[in-house]
Amino acid sequence: MAPDQNVMPSDGGGASTALSIDSDLRFKRSRNVQEQAIGLLLFLCAAVSTLVTVGVVAVLLTETVRFFSQVSVFEFLTGTQWTPAFQEKHFGVLPLLAGSFMVAAGSALIALPIGLLTAIFLSEYATARLQAILKPLLEILAGIPTVVYGYFALTFITPLMRTFFPETDVFNAASASIVVGIMIIPTVSSLSEDALRAVPQVLREGAYGLGATKLEVSTRVVVPAALSGIIASFILAISRAIGETMAVTIAAGNLPNMTLNPLESIQTMTAYIVSVSLGDTPQGTIVYQTLFAVGMTLFVITLVMNILSQWVLARFREEYE
Repeated sequence: MAPDQNVMPSDGGGASTALSIDSDLRFKRSRNVQEQAIGLLLFLCAAVSTLVTVGVVAVLLTETVRFFSQVSVFEFLTGTQWTPAFQEKHFGVLPLLAGSFMVAAGSALIALPIGLLTAIFLSEYATARLQAILKPLLEILAGIPTVVYGYFALTFITPLMRTFFPETDVFNAASASIVVGIMIIPTVSSLSEDALRAVPQVLREGAYGLGATKLEVSTRVVVPAALSGIIASFILAISRAIGETMAVTIAAGNLPNMTLNPLESIQTMTAYIVSVSLGDTPQGTIVYQTLFAVGMTLFVITLVMNILSQWVLARFREEYE
């Protein structure tokens, strides 16, 4: 007889398929759990920075409100004398603001043109070999501790200035402005170079095709096309100059002097915070609370400048296809 053609196949293949499906499900569930864990970890890392910022603002606000419960906001913002540690106390923050903005303006006069010209040279003129030499040198400037800049100003720049201007004080705004300007040159040059390199090469080639020289291409095509990034780098560099602490404290002094003469000693907001934060000020006193009032003022100024830089980037950004 012929063998029966209707014999049912073994179910071994079905069991193997079921095991394979079950293994795939377990693998997908395990991968989903891992992805969720990684997402949670990343969220916690982001939350830490947010919580730290909220905590800093909360501490500043708490002590600042206590300060302004004893001192009027009008007196704080318009007064021209700052003597919170004296027996006759005055709480006008204008001398500290004037000192901070004087240093920021002086450093901007040095850093902004030098930084921009350096960025143009690195982006448009320098060879790859020269870039490999110059860029690390600029990064070294950014890596030098600020206290070293302060003593460099005190022991080298100030004596040099006094040979030309004998009336220069030992601690003065000009020396502080010079060293802070040197400090922020890498910030300006690095961010401006990134903005210049982001300009499409086709714009340069089109300008060359019209007969423009390299200088004309750099100054009339590339720089205007990257203007939003350049301005943002300027604002961020000035913001850093306003918040600089140790170099200004050592070079400019601790005299809250309402003056426009850069050869005289001044005091910035950060220098005042350093001078009062040495451990001799009792907690809860009005002098202690001035730390937070000045710190909140500095925080608001730098926050506004950072928001302004972001607005400039968003408002004047050039988009190319």
